[in-house]
Amino acid sequence: AAFAILAVATPTPNEPASSCTTGPIQCCNTVESASSPAAAGILKSIGVVVQDVNALVGLTCSPITAVGVGSGSSCSASPVCCTDNSHGGLISIGCVPVTL
Repeated sequence: AAFAILAVATPTPNEPASSCTTGPIQCCNTVESASSPAAAGILKSIGVVVQDVNALVGLTCSPITAVGVGSGSSCSASPVCCTDNSHGGLISIGCVPVTL
């Protein structure tokens, strides 16, 4: 349990965008813990149960389709690589911040 608390208190290091193998990189307006009130409310409303309450979820996301090529690779919010992007951009689950 002490490790889980430390994981929440310590910022997650960014990974290079090229290491994302789970789908398109997402640009999310906010990235929060699954246990945060905003994320928990959305997860509950769409019937999704996340096993790891410390997992990062992206809220209001859109795919970044052309990493490294022109304006398609820009994200003024939070670029992330997520394991589950199947909720129509409302929420992405299992996210890791990436560097574009």
